[in-house]
Amino acid sequence: MDVFKHISVVLGDITTMDVDAIVNAAAPALLGGGGVDGAIHRAAGPGLLQECRKFGGCNHGEARITAGYNLKARHVIHTPGPIYRGGQFGESQILKNSYRNSMLLAKEHGFKSIAFPAISAGVYGYPKPEACQIAITTVVDFMKAQQFFIDVVFVLFDQENYQLYVDYLASLKAIPVQ
Repeated sequence: MDVFKHISVVLGDITTMDVDAIVNAAAPALLGGGGVDGAIHRAAGPGLLQECRKFGGCNHGEARITAGYNLKARHVIHTPGPIYRGGQFGESQILKNSYRNSMLLAKEHGFKSIAFPAISAGVYGYPKPEACQIAITTVVDFMKAQQFFIDVVFVLFDQENYQLYVDYLASLKAIPVQ
């Protein structure tokens, strides 16, 4: 099966996606904050924060799932990506774990669709090109290894990340960029 037919890239707002789950690039406390995390909490409403408090936090690279509340997405998968400190502290493995553990929760719940932001590529400072490659490669490898073909949408908020994802995906599929 061609895994790439299940992957798309859009420029937009992840909080508006109508999918089984959106992934939140969360802070370890899971209590909202800035960037994607804050936007998801604001859009979902107070029920999300209430449910997140029950977890007592989440380590970098791990993932937790909640209901979607006021979002179109039925669920939110929360995963704190790594804070980039030069790449010498296991950041790439932690970032891979964030994507892999999110996909594992999607598989365990039988989801058919999931939307990811560019985890750690904002205020956590992960270099955008490398973060993009890790995101796409980890998701593709997971789908192939697990024979779990879910519709994956990478939702990028800024043009720079959007173009990186489009170009990298096109290079993997060996087709020209439209």
